[in-house]
Amino acid sequence: MSRIGKAFENKKAFIPFITCGDPDMDTTKKCILEMVKAGADLIELGIPFSDPTAEGPVIQEANMRSLEGGATTDKVFDLVADLRKTVDIPLVFMTYANVVFSYGTKRFLDRCSSTGIDGIILPDLPYEEKEEFLPCCREAGVDLISLIAPTSADRIAMIAKEAEGFLYIVSSLGVTGTRSEITTDLDSIIKVVRENTSIPCAIGFGISDPAQAERMAAISDGAIVGSAIVRILAAEGKNAPEKVGEFVKAMKDAVRRTA
Repeated sequence: MSRIGKAFENKKAFIPFITCGDPDMDTTKKCILEMVKAGADLIELGIPFSDPTAEGPVIQEANMRSLEGGATTDKVFDLVADLRKTVDIPLVFMTYANVVFSYGTKRFLDRCSSTGIDGIILPDLPYEEKEEFLPCCREAGVDLISLIAPTSADRIAMIAKEAEGFLYIVSSLGVTGTRSEITTDLDSIIKVVRENTSIPCAIGFGISDPAQAERMAAISDGAIVGSAIVRILAAEGKNAPEKVGEFVKAMKDAVRRTA
């Protein structure tokens, strides 16, 4: 079984996201180690990009802080190689197609494989264009993780049938960011997913507190949280790791209650 498969095996997964290099790589590393200690099952690592179109203001600002601090894709890969000396849980990149293209698709995915990245999520990659990346992903043994949005409608079954790793269910229309309430009919989306694949699915976009995480994990295989964590980093800077760990523990405890 793959590392991603094990993250969901016999349990609901909690998946935190962090923008690498915000405010610096050392703080990112410390936050990730705290997340692992707090029970994170899989971690999404954001590679900073100057035009992160799927992101709300919180993560956009994190991208800017990271780039201004000198973060590069190579430095993110170096961070992953360093983490893999002690961190065993699945690590997945969330970034944009242009980041991969400009690095060189094959070179990027070969480096994912050699450093221990388990999958990549490209929120700006339309399902119909995934063949541009899929052969290199397969060759490198890196899962190309698909997103299903409330607007996917009659494409949900098709996306689910070809899913790899896990499916990222987008809870709400629009960009990332915490929301006071999630009103999308997620039950219907997940029903179609379950009818078409045995791959696990986790819900993200807008989950901001343990109660929401518990509700989302109850109807899926896990909860993904990004903006709420990035907000802690924006407020605390280099002092964030301990608080990030406390937040992740509270969210993981909430998700665990649904198992």
